[in-house]
Amino acid sequence: MASDENEFASNGNGETDDDDLDEDFPLGDGTVDDVSVVECPYCGEPVEISLDPGSGEYQEYVEDCAVCCRPWQVTVTYDKRGAAHVEVISQDD
Repeated sequence: MASDENEFASNGNGETDDDDLDEDFPLGDGTVDDVSVVECPYCGEPVEISLDPGSGEYQEYVEDCAVCCRPWQVTVTYDKRGAAHVEVISQDD
């Protein structure tokens, strides 16, 4: 293996990109939930939604149901292990 083909790329200051992951996820292995299946509060259908762990440990936003197109209030919180807890309520509430 040539010296410029290291398993981990250097970030320019002698550390590897893998070292950066340890800083970003000090309590876990760098994996977090990035999808969740929720039940639409209007039509009752299960819908898979994408989550954005990079937006912080507490998130609140509006997303439309992929089945009936009605708007939801989505609340996402991440625990220290990176597990997402997702709550979906109707926009009318």
